[in-house]
Amino acid sequence: MLKLRSASLRSAAALLSPAAAAATAPAQPRMHLSTGLQQEHRTFYEFRTYCIRPDQNVAFLKLTNEKIHLRTAHSELIGYWTVEYGGLNKVFHIWKYDSYSQRASVRAALAQDPTWISDYISKALPMLTSQDNEVTYLVPWSHLQKPPQEGGVYEMVSFQMRPGGPAMWGKDFRAAVTAHDAPGYGKLLGAFHNEFGPMNRVHALWWFESADQRAELRHKAHTDARVVAAVRNSVVHLDSQDNKLMFACQFSPLK
Repeated sequence: MLKLRSASLRSAAALLSPAAAAATAPAQPRMHLSTGLQQEHRTFYEFRTYCIRPDQNVAFLKLTNEKIHLRTAHSELIGYWTVEYGGLNKVFHIWKYDSYSQRASVRAALAQDPTWISDYISKALPMLTSQDNEVTYLVPWSHLQKPPQEGGVYEMVSFQMRPGGPAMWGKDFRAAVTAHDAPGYGKLLGAFHNEFGPMNRVHALWWFESADQRAELRHKAHTDARVVAAVRNSVVHLDSQDNKLMFACQFSPLK
């Protein structure tokens, strides 16, 4: 009798209209599709990382110092650094573009520039073992800034966040970064998020007077309850983190 009654109930449920069936179904969690603050500007920043053959590191930097003007004649260089800690025989540089069409025209012009090809790129490429690039935007609450003085060291901190986008982790990421910046545990020069390259990746570019000052400020930050709480809330969204300490090249606009 119980089996017949259960079968009858299943049959009756199958006959319900879609609307009635939806009304009787258990409530499902709703997903918010908004990704947070939207990108307002077309300006983007291309991050480039080159790995240099160890025996060619000095020669590559000398060549670039002498010929970088051939490249900056075509588009704006924000900064060019050598990596001191967090990777050996690497250079990292940031280029600014107003649009993708501008970048395409720059690349086309470089391909047709005989001096650039003969005096630099044909000599530089054999010195490299790899090249990597990412397209990034400044996050809506950040602005690109200059360091308070020349010299010092730069730190690029890259965070691989868990999938979900800024709607999931944007608020906590901002709180963790500004918790360090506001009291002066480093000078934030810009916070960026990826458009091309690893997705859900964000970067913070910092400046310090020296590597020792950076170590001292980091130690102080670890004793600041407000910073610790902000980091704790952000780290639950984090998959991995990569830190590079860098020195600006003598031809770098940011130095």
